[in-house]
Amino acid sequence: MTEEAIILAGGLGTRLRSVVHDLPKPMAEVNGRPFIHYVMHYLATQQVKTVVLAVSHKRETIQNFLHDAFDRYGINVRYSVEEELLGTGGAIFKAFKQVEGKSAFILNGDTYFDVSLAGLENFALERNADLAFALKEVENCSRYGTVNLSPNQGIQSFNEKTPGQTGRGIINGGIYYMNKSLTSKFPKPEKFSIEQDFFHQHLTELNVYGKICDGLFIDIGIPGDYFLSQQLLKDVCQHEL
Repeated sequence: MTEEAIILAGGLGTRLRSVVHDLPKPMAEVNGRPFIHYVMHYLATQQVKTVVLAVSHKRETIQNFLHDAFDRYGINVRYSVEEELLGTGGAIFKAFKQVEGKSAFILNGDTYFDVSLAGLENFALERNADLAFALKEVENCSRYGTVNLSPNQGIQSFNEKTPGQTGRGIINGGIYYMNKSLTSKFPKPEKFSIEQDFFHQHLTELNVYGKICDGLFIDIGIPGDYFLSQQLLKDVCQHEL
């Protein structure tokens, strides 16, 4: 199984600033612990052994918290430092330079989604997928872009959120399996968006699949959901590994 993961942890968290002051979103406090603790604990339970954190804004707060990550989680931590923000795509491609294997799991640092990474990888390998997304069906998709799936679970389109959008929908859950070879097969500028400049632009050239998963999902990107996370995550990793 793939034992390496990349966590996007460099965002500015502008929508959270009213409740989380001048910290990277992964360092937002949830029940007395930084949110990144829950993500690292989850990765440890999924047998991930190495994490590359793509960091920028206030990165020293993350580095200080994870200084003993191996002792605490059994995970080796590396840092891919952005002196200026490179966009989601630039951050991922830069971080992949520190990935030693042929693939990695990519996670958003402000999202917790309790899915089986081994199951996601097996799903990808069975379909010879370049990319395989953990998807979530939600009651209200107004906050998110949505995903259209074919009957064989191939992703047909990524749809931007639109004004007035509401109701049930399938969304990208913020975790996906990606082949490292894509970073050399599709050269990109240093700064780019993984969503607009890669997923959308090259969808027809790639084998891209989505697996709908039922695990606990929380995205702390806005104050309302950040407050909700205090309740949803209160029973997660109460006992240290």
